Amino acid sequence: MAKKYKLLLINPQNQHRIGFALTVTSRYPPISLGIIAALTPDSWEVEILDENFDRFEDNPDKEADLVGITAFTPNVFRAYQIAEHYKSRDIPVVLGGIHATMMPGEATQYVDVVFKGEAESKWPDLIKDFENNNLQPVYEGGRPPMEKIPTARHDLFHKDYLFNSIQTTRGCPYKCDFCSVHRFNGNKHRLRPVQDILDEMEQLPDKLLGIVDDNFYGYSIRSREHSYAILEGMIERGLKKQWFIQASMNIAEDPRFLKLASKAGCREVLLGVESDNLDQLKQSNKFLNAKMKPESFKKKFRKIQRAGISVLGAFIFGLDGDTPESLHRRERFIKKSGVDAIQATVLTPNPGTELFEKLTRENRVIRNNYPEDWQRYHAEEVVIQPDRMSAEELEHHMYIIWHKIYNKTTMRKNVIKSVMRSRKLKSAIWAYVGNWHYRRIVFENGGYDPDKHPDKQERIFRVAARHEKK
Repeated sequence: MAKKYKLLLINPQNQHRIGFALTVTSRYPPISLGIIAALTPDSWEVEILDENFDRFEDNPDKEADLVGITAFTPNVFRAYQIAEHYKSRDIPVVLGGIHATMMPGEATQYVDVVFKGEAESKWPDLIKDFENNNLQPVYEGGRPPMEKIPTARHDLFHKDYLFNSIQTTRGCPYKCDFCSVHRFNGNKHRLRPVQDILDEMEQLPDKLLGIVDDNFYGYSIRSREHSYAILEGMIERGLKKQWFIQASMNIAEDPRFLKLASKAGCREVLLGVESDNLDQLKQSNKFLNAKMKPESFKKKFRKIQRAGISVLGAFIFGLDGDTPESLHRRERFIKKSGVDAIQATVLTPNPGTELFEKLTRENRVIRNNYPEDWQRYHAEEVVIQPDRMSAEELEHHMYIIWHKIYNKTTMRKNVIKSVMRSRKLKSAIWAYVGNWHYRRIVFENGGYDPDKHPDKQERIFRVAARHEKK
């Protein structure tokens, strides 16, 4: 009888700053590992070690013949630490995900195999090579047809997840300079077969769902029809889900989509607004938003909210051209825009982006002790030298702005406004919980280093309180 091999898949957690893993209501299952598990032959035993719930140190001697780790940039240093342990036991380690794809030269120093790109076409080849004792140092997954995406092994995810994850599309035709999606998944919006999506949704045990696409709706007629078919299928099958998506501003001009999405259970949509400054949007290649006047954002948000869907607006601070004055102007713009939930992050140049290449050329990346400093690339810490102020000034003003956005009084007022705008309590609650998540990430999960600045955070809150009275 052939030997039954064991594959151990690991979802590492950033040890410098935990982020969304702070609360169970903001954790999403690692869908990529579920897909890898589904691509692995039935003759293998597969287990997932998920640091969202179980620390690696609590059980470091798990048996495995092969270890697979997926990582984004903020948790790749943790991935390297875990890989070192298994390599010391002569257990081969494969690293995949967006960071390994963008930085394969670095990754090869810490793991046995680097898997670049999407897994569906080449993972079976890697498994065969392992079984034949012929593993290659690099595998190029490329961008396989969406028909190859299997139903993820949701049964392997930790039982305490409240949300399920699913993917319906990949790729983006836009080339925002701070985003690496178009380099990882390509600049074509690729669509997974609708029946495969609906069949997988029907198997999911929980009502809460995160659709993890970078853009569920897309930009073409074909993409739009694809989204309609998914929503109509959810309604026809009676799938009683509450769910969240990411999309672009163009959904606001499609009443059919908004009506179907609301009826199918969409509670919140993340929209990348980024800035109120049109020149900054143009410089960042955010051309869809750059065509709009700042005052028109509010009108689009209202159209979405009137459909019963809350709006999570994503904004970036520290873009080239920003000054302390423009940072606070953006905060006021956010409040006036009437978004229900706010993602306010610091400009972060992730590897594989045009932004990273530009700032590296200009010697403006100040957190560059790699790979350890990758832990700081979580978008709530200043890792670059801004062009119009010091890094310390940007950090200082961000804590003032975060306090004004995420203080308890503001959040309570926002939830009342959200109920009035959407007329759906559930959608308003989704937005309220989202704001609480961001508050915790910023203030309860790090902030200023207390050993380095023992009295600074208290001072920041006093300054923020004074600003709020103005």
